[in-house]
Amino acid sequence: MRYLTAGESHGPQLTTIIEGLPAGMPLLAEDIDKELARRQKGHGRGRRMQIEKDTVHITSGVRHGLTLASPVALVVQNDDWKHWTKIMGAEPTDDEEVKRVITRPRPGHADLNGALKYGHRDMRNVLERSSARETTVRVAAGAVAKKLLSLLGIKVASHVVEIGGIKSEVHAYDSMESLAEITENSPVRCLDPVAEKKMMQAIDDAKANGDSIGGIVEVVVEGMPPGVGSYVHYDRKLDSKLAAAIVSINAFKGVEFGIGFEAARKPGSEVHDEIEWSEGEGFHRSTNRLGGLEGGMSTGMPIVIRGVMKPIPTLYKPLQSVDIDSKESFTASIERSDSCAVPAAAVVAENVIAWELATAITGQFYADRLDTLIKSIEDQRAYAREF
Repeated sequence: MRYLTAGESHGPQLTTIIEGLPAGMPLLAEDIDKELARRQKGHGRGRRMQIEKDTVHITSGVRHGLTLASPVALVVQNDDWKHWTKIMGAEPTDDEEVKRVITRPRPGHADLNGALKYGHRDMRNVLERSSARETTVRVAAGAVAKKLLSLLGIKVASHVVEIGGIKSEVHAYDSMESLAEITENSPVRCLDPVAEKKMMQAIDDAKANGDSIGGIVEVVVEGMPPGVGSYVHYDRKLDSKLAAAIVSINAFKGVEFGIGFEAARKPGSEVHDEIEWSEGEGFHRSTNRLGGLEGGMSTGMPIVIRGVMKPIPTLYKPLQSVDIDSKESFTASIERSDSCAVPAAAVVAENVIAWELATAITGQFYADRLDTLIKSIEDQRAYAREF
């Protein structure tokens, strides 16, 4: 499977076209709208979330609630477009006031690098596309992937483990359903109610100071059959694809699996997962320190991935920058922003991981039809149990 996104932050719409979905998969707009709504929630979100109420329009590839195997096109309208029609219009204009030219790059953003790469003297041409608004349709694509995974018995959920140096002390949960339920009812998507309150206060303090804070999110996947991915080719290793997906999210700067960087401080006997076998279950691990991935492939254990999100660089207490035209120092310009987007980023991470897993599965198993794909996954699980 693959997809392409198009659209600018303040353009008329965001669009994605998905190719490679099996025929006969149930898909409704509400399956996607649910994920879009989750992305807009979270303590610390800015005013944009009050302006935009994201919903999707499925414009091709689905008929009477079932995929056709042809490309699926998804469109999310930008409700704020009416205020940006002239500024972001496709028609030529010489009116500099209408253009609202930006010549002051903001530290931590793509502004300056993008201007240098493409030769833009107006950095609005960079910031409009590099904005995290683009993750809206990445979540839409991920929602489609999550729907497919659910039909294959694979569940994906996420939670926040740290914000602004405040760590959650609760990591246990009874089931994937309970994990989802608890985090959906938490303003910061945290399992620890004590840490939750401290995180919310830290976000409020950062906002009051004109600052921003980052954190760490964790994505958990259950139900993946063993052997998805490859040890044969570097570019087909599942963990490398998942790592790339995490750091492709705006503001993410690190990724780890299982115990992650802690493995550097432990002996091998406390890092690797011993193998066990039992009747009916087949091979499994006694622990899951490697996060469900070995040799570039899934082990059948839960996949556990964490991503590190830096503080959002758009500050209401802006940093110093240099005007690209005058070369004089200025205070960086301010665009509408959040004081903390870590809870929302957990939802984005959940969906980009779902996409990579669905892509790996459809690339490895016969996936032209949903019924044959389901049988292929069931056969793989049975083969692993009886091996």
